[in-house]
Amino acid sequence: MSLPAFQGRLLRWLNRGEQSAWATEPEDYDPAAVERTVSFLDRFFAPLRPWAAQVYGFEHVPPSPVLVVANHSGGTLIPDAWGLGWAWYRHFGTGRPLHFLAHEWVLPVRRVGEALAHRGILWASPENALRALREYSHDVCVFPGGDLDAWRPWSRRYQVEFAGRLGYARLALEAGVPIVPVANAGGHETLRVLTDGRAIARALSFARVARAHVFPIHVSLPWGLAIGPWPHLPWPAHMRYRIGEPISPPAGAKVTEDAVRVLDLRVRSAMQRELDELARAKA
Repeated sequence: MSLPAFQGRLLRWLNRGEQSAWATEPEDYDPAAVERTVSFLDRFFAPLRPWAAQVYGFEHVPPSPVLVVANHSGGTLIPDAWGLGWAWYRHFGTGRPLHFLAHEWVLPVRRVGEALAHRGILWASPENALRALREYSHDVCVFPGGDLDAWRPWSRRYQVEFAGRLGYARLALEAGVPIVPVANAGGHETLRVLTDGRAIARALSFARVARAHVFPIHVSLPWGLAIGPWPHLPWPAHMRYRIGEPISPPAGAKVTEDAVRVLDLRVRSAMQRELDELARAKA
């Protein structure tokens, strides 16, 4: 399989001349590599650790394959994704792969991309996701809101922000798999996002340079007051997840724009209810 095209100019320049692919094959998943990573993450997400992860609702997850859909929190470091992956494998074991679909900046160069591919990470594309779901019967996880969700301001930390992105709903309809909605909270407590800086990103043409639509202003370690999507040292926070009941597309449903919008509304509404529950529990 050929290397997916980098859409941001900076990564296109860094990888100029590269022809072969990485993070595109579900079969690259290596249970031993995942087990080592999960054991390492125990020191962060296990009970009584700084970012102890607590998950409610694993009993709602049906047999593979499913499309796990979650909100995104915690800035560039995405502690929510690491915590969810850790909890998934601690519950199901490495015999049930969960492929996270990743932005190109998570897979910037071959060495990083190949290491993450062994841990189940796939380049975010409909083709890769469909192959994992259909051909391998593996589970796939997506964060539709991407950078806009991960960098939403602190005041909106309990709001789902998919920014009108519907690709995940179209994917579920095409694959004919149930969606498992996952709401998470805690990642946004590892820093304080003051503004997502969409206007700054537009002025800098950041979407063309780095395929990102935010240039946030945030208070975080070690920077203090920072401008830009810099990684941070996370403050300790309780990572909390609520898994809702699966949402299945109608049997034999055609992939139409109306069907996509209806499914998206069902998923976002279910996820927001779960996120509201997390907010009430925190209060």
